Amino acid sequence: MDAQTRERGPSAEQPLPQRPKEAPKNSPDQSGREKGQPDKPAPTQSLRDKVREHWLLATVAAVVLIAAIVGGLLYWLQARHYESTDDAFIAARSFSVASKVGGYVTDIPVTDNQHVDAGDVLAKIDERDYRIAIEQAAAQVAVSKANITNVEAQIVSQQEQIKQAQAQFEQAQAQLQFSQEEFKRAEELVEKGAGTVQRQQQTRSDLQAQQANNERARTAVTAAQVGIKTLQAQLEGARAQLDKSQSQLDQANLNLQYTDVVAAQSGRVAKLSGAKGTLVTAGQSLMMFVPDEVWVVANYKETQLNDMRPGQPVDIRIDAYPGRKLTGHVDSVQRGSGTAFSLLPAENATGNYVKVVQRVPVKIVVDSWPADLPVGPGMSVVPWTKVR
Repeated sequence: MDAQTRERGPSAEQPLPQRPKEAPKNSPDQSGREKGQPDKPAPTQSLRDKVREHWLLATVAAVVLIAAIVGGLLYWLQARHYESTDDAFIAARSFSVASKVGGYVTDIPVTDNQHVDAGDVLAKIDERDYRIAIEQAAAQVAVSKANITNVEAQIVSQQEQIKQAQAQFEQAQAQLQFSQEEFKRAEELVEKGAGTVQRQQQTRSDLQAQQANNERARTAVTAAQVGIKTLQAQLEGARAQLDKSQSQLDQANLNLQYTDVVAAQSGRVAKLSGAKGTLVTAGQSLMMFVPDEVWVVANYKETQLNDMRPGQPVDIRIDAYPGRKLTGHVDSVQRGSGTAFSLLPAENATGNYVKVVQRVPVKIVVDSWPADLPVGPGMSVVPWTKVR
């Protein structure tokens, strides 16, 4: 650096630094903040801007809200016309199938859950003993018929004997009359002195003999008539024996028919317990049977029965098949609560009484059961009965 430059000093080359002017108090700076105020975060985006940016989502939410309100209102307006209960199930008059005669089971032509028609054979019992019983009863019928024929022949013979006895009685009467006339003539001759006493005594003896003979003939007729009455009684007994033998034959034929256990109505086999080779006695259960006729029993609260009447339509849903809807109608309402017909009905007149809302069984008949769904007694359903 030359001397001239050194002589000028720093003021000749660079301006002196100036003191910055103080900004007025509380005046805003370039960032918009006032002096002396603490730093604040930048303001968030307004709700209007958010709605403007997400208008589609807001519209969908509003539509869903309005639909929920309308749907809830419609549901309430519609549901108030129905009465429903979850205490409902499918019912049927199921029964036990038993053999009426005993013996060994020779065949079970059905299996579990199989559908059968009325008259189909469910089980077969060994029939050999029953065929022998038929032959014995038929032989007894033949014996009874032979006895009847024999007694009838005896009656015919007895009737001939009655005729013979009557003829002998008539002959004895004629002889008695002749003897009486002879004795009268002999007495008249003796009185006139024209006859002998011997002749008179002879005619008297003949008259007495004819009287005895006449009495014997009368007795023979009576005995023959009594005999035919005895034979007629024997005939009635023989005919009664024939009826008895015929009844035994009919019973034997029935027992033979009972060896085939048949279905009394159409339905399904359930809980099959009989098996081929099993020795069963009369009345022993072989299987359970569920008829095709089933219905719904809904145990409504007694407070739900005010407007319920037979014939009202019912919508039904089966718990096992929630996607299927069935229709039916109210068939009848039981005259009394369920507890009134229980094994031990409640006795409200004894003990401490607590009022409990009772349930009353309502029978609901389904219009048409689905053929592709297995339904049966005990399955739970939910019925909706339209009462208004």
